Amino acid sequence: MKQPLVVFGGGDIAELAHYYFTNDSRYEVVAFTVDAGFMREASFCGKPVVAFEEVAREFPPQDHAFFAALSYSQLNELRKAKYLAGKALGYRIASYVSSRATVLNQGAIGEHAFILEDNTIQPFSAIGNNVTLWSGNHIGHHSRIDDHCFLASHIVVSGGVRIGESCFIGVNATLRDHVSIGARCVIGANALVLADTEAEGVYAPAATERARVPSTRLRRL
Repeated sequence: MKQPLVVFGGGDIAELAHYYFTNDSRYEVVAFTVDAGFMREASFCGKPVVAFEEVAREFPPQDHAFFAALSYSQLNELRKAKYLAGKALGYRIASYVSSRATVLNQGAIGEHAFILEDNTIQPFSAIGNNVTLWSGNHIGHHSRIDDHCFLASHIVVSGGVRIGESCFIGVNATLRDHVSIGARCVIGANALVLADTEAEGVYAPAATERARVPSTRLRRL
């Protein structure tokens, strides 16, 4: 029998959370919740939406689990705040780890995880609380991801890397072995990190620019 789950959120990530929890977990989403000031509709994905201020009365913590389906907004602070608020109300905190992920680190994954398909998590690595790993990442052996981080897709975290709290790492970034990423860093898409980074640093490679030659003048192969 599936455990009833309340999901905080009403956007794309909440819809995705509903899909993943429904189709690949021991949980059943029974309701969504948002702050009262953001109530726009009475239902979402066919489930009721209730104000967060009333959620504990409508869906008692002793009978339900809780998950905050939010992104990296405000360097993960919003997701962190709602995860901790749900925990403070007494809810059991749910995690989602895809059955299509390769998890070889003996379950060293904190609570409130959202780990999607095709992630490879190697032995002796560790993942903290409230960490999102979007699809297709490589988390190398003996690496550590601290709490409240968000890793987008197709990132290579080499062996022995330390990622500090509340970092965001963009798609296709590569972190060489044994580097340390300071807390609250933003590592941009397609970045190549070869040395330690400072806390609160922003590391973004140059964006691809349009060539001067139009496509109609390119030689056909």
